[in-house]
Amino acid sequence: MGTSLMSNAAVARLRQWLVAQPRHGKRTVLLVNDFGLLLIAVWLAFSLRWGRLYVPENLALTVVLLAAPVTGLLAFHAFGLYQLVTRYLGMRGMMRILTGVGVSVLLWSLVVLMVVGRGDPDVQFPRSVVFIYAMIAGFLVWASREVAAYVLKDSLGSSVRGVERRRVAIYGAGAAGVQLLDALRRSGGYEPVGFVDDQPSLIGQSIAGLKVYRVDKLPRLVERDGVKEVLLAVPERQRRERQTIIRAIARHAVRVRTMPAIEDIASGRISVSDLKPIEVDELLGREPVPPDPALLSRPILGKCVMVTGAGGSIGFELTRQIVRQRPRRLVLFEMSETALYEVETEIMDGLAKAAADAPNAPARPDIIGVLGSVLDEALLERTIKALSVETIYHAAAYKHVPIVEANAVAGLRNNTFGTRVIAEVAERCGVGRVTLISTDKAVRPTNIMGASKRLAEQIFQAAAAETPGTTVFTMVRFGNVLDSSGSVVRRFRKQIEDGGPVTVTHRDVIRYFMSIPEAATLVIQASAMARGGEVFVLDMGDPVKIDELARSMIRLMGREVQDAANPDGDIAIEYVGLRPGEKLYEELLIDGRTTETEHPRIRRISEPFLVRAELDRELKTLDDAMTAGRLDAIQGVLSRAVEDYRPEAKALPAEPAAWAPTSRAIH
Repeated sequence: MGTSLMSNAAVARLRQWLVAQPRHGKRTVLLVNDFGLLLIAVWLAFSLRWGRLYVPENLALTVVLLAAPVTGLLAFHAFGLYQLVTRYLGMRGMMRILTGVGVSVLLWSLVVLMVVGRGDPDVQFPRSVVFIYAMIAGFLVWASREVAAYVLKDSLGSSVRGVERRRVAIYGAGAAGVQLLDALRRSGGYEPVGFVDDQPSLIGQSIAGLKVYRVDKLPRLVERDGVKEVLLAVPERQRRERQTIIRAIARHAVRVRTMPAIEDIASGRISVSDLKPIEVDELLGREPVPPDPALLSRPILGKCVMVTGAGGSIGFELTRQIVRQRPRRLVLFEMSETALYEVETEIMDGLAKAAADAPNAPARPDIIGVLGSVLDEALLERTIKALSVETIYHAAAYKHVPIVEANAVAGLRNNTFGTRVIAEVAERCGVGRVTLISTDKAVRPTNIMGASKRLAEQIFQAAAAETPGTTVFTMVRFGNVLDSSGSVVRRFRKQIEDGGPVTVTHRDVIRYFMSIPEAATLVIQASAMARGGEVFVLDMGDPVKIDELARSMIRLMGREVQDAANPDGDIAIEYVGLRPGEKLYEELLIDGRTTETEHPRIRRISEPFLVRAELDRELKTLDDAMTAGRLDAIQGVLSRAVEDYRPEAKALPAEPAAWAPTSRAIH
């Protein structure tokens, strides 16, 4: 044991000495090492060929022996072997060693030919020595690098820094995975234990010193090797493949994180410290359809565009995408001072950076922030007239179902009557195009929020029918967006980080999800196709059971679900019951009839509505009931004015037929 400790201490001292040497000192050590090893290799080649310890008989053979390491060093230098970091040699370094040895043997053969080829009978040189030397030289140089790598890599480990290295597996044994392995080894904070891949040709192979395992071997890596994380080394452009991989990994209790683009790591712009968790849209999302540039720019390019609710989840993303289409002016209309500050600051900073990067780019749009409510008719009219607003995206709304259910008057005032103010002012000021951001909850609503948005839709429908061609009023209806304010995804993530439990309303509740950027892009394209009065619905993709979403998120964050089958798990799931006004499933269509549009994920529908005179009477009755605080009268108006409004239907049975591919837009 004492000898072992002394040996370890000696190795540690050697390691520290080597690491402390300047670059030229380390290269000198390598040159001396390689010269000695190549000299040993050529001597062994002669000794093995003659079957005895070889001693050169004359000066010519001594020159031949010494020429071997000299030509070897020249070849190694020419192929850049001494520019590589020894402890991260990898496959590229191995190939350089083999290439250098091959070229050096050719050069050495020329020297032998010049010295021995003169026909001197005292100089005997068997040709087999060349091949024996090549094999021994390649092995010795490679082995020396492996030993050096083993010694030096440990200098970055916990024994020196006192930091525990995280044991990880890398999914993807291709070029990206090998580059990621090199980056991890350079960082010193990780201990890769193996690759995981689904390609049969790679499984069981050893790449850069690590074995490649099948995905179903992950539990073994977790239990035997203590793997806590899987790092995804699959390019983001392979979105569908990444989703399949993530779903497969999600069955196991390991944290999954993804790397920045490998080219960014290689160029030094991003380091391994930029590891980021897998975003849920990787698990739920679908292959995006590239936007149509003509549709995106049609309602925006060169115009003054206003976004109401600009600081909300959808409004914020709309402003980001609108500014890329080069409007003349962008008006940010927002009721919250904090939200207005945040959106205005981000947009201004982004424009300043873009101008610095491209000084010859077209002129930046004017960014105007307006603090106020959509119920302030005078402010809206002054703003639209003074700034010559031509396009409006109306995203301002109260959207949280339980909150609006408990504050019916405030919800209806903002969502319904605020929309009427927008419609009236836009029509009076001659705004060219106004788009309402609506919701799936407006279809057969069971809550005040959904009913308020359906009334808002009818206001736009009636306005379009009353003044065709003057102002184009249209609506875009869609469901849940990922990671928005109040999103179930955001709530689940926080509950898991806090140690649980994760609260799910019902085991069978189903929702469709879309990313915020995709939703905003589709909204802009839908508004460009509007003729007036129609409702556009967005294809929301495939359905997701919220219970399964919660379980997948728990596992992807490296925890185990605690349930009857696994009582020792980390995070429990509690079923708390549907909230007031909540359904088991949502839908986007009232009568189910849609027509195609220019975009494959946008459908157009024409739905019935109350004519303006009748709608105005109902809104007057509703306003009186709200002023008096009479909830029964409010419910009466909603029951008459909103199709299939059923406040008593808190939970509707899930109908599998609603999920069929022919009804993919149903939410």
